[in-house]
Amino acid sequence: MAGLCKASVIGNLGRDPETRYTASGTPSTKFSVACSRVYTVDGERREETQWFTILSWGRLAESFKEMANKGWLVKGRKVYVEGRLQTRTWEGQDGQKRTEVEIVANDLVLLDSKPRSEPQDFGSSEEPSAIDADQIPF
Repeated sequence: MAGLCKASVIGNLGRDPETRYTASGTPSTKFSVACSRVYTVDGERREETQWFTILSWGRLAESFKEMANKGWLVKGRKVYVEGRLQTRTWEGQDGQKRTEVEIVANDLVLLDSKPRSEPQDFGSSEEPSAIDADQIPF
């Protein structure tokens, strides 16, 4: 029986997505999502923010790149991201071992409206609300 390693986050993009290509030409798009929670300790209101690295590959990475280029997936937008957890380990330039936990996305939903202050003509008047890796036509 296979295990389950799934993560879902709702938060705001902390930076615009960045797309890179492997030596073999496979696209990967990476961005961060900030999730905040508010709680009270001894009557004092406190806020805590967790940052998550979101990674996508292949067709989904290209879709995220296109959404970013059209102004739909940019810093500050509220999103729902679902995917699997992945741990990467590498050695830094200082020789220290580094570890990062990432969410490899397989679904994304835009949860807010695009700000009106940005140009609205991107070739389509419809803004996508969800991207599912299995529904991408290319």
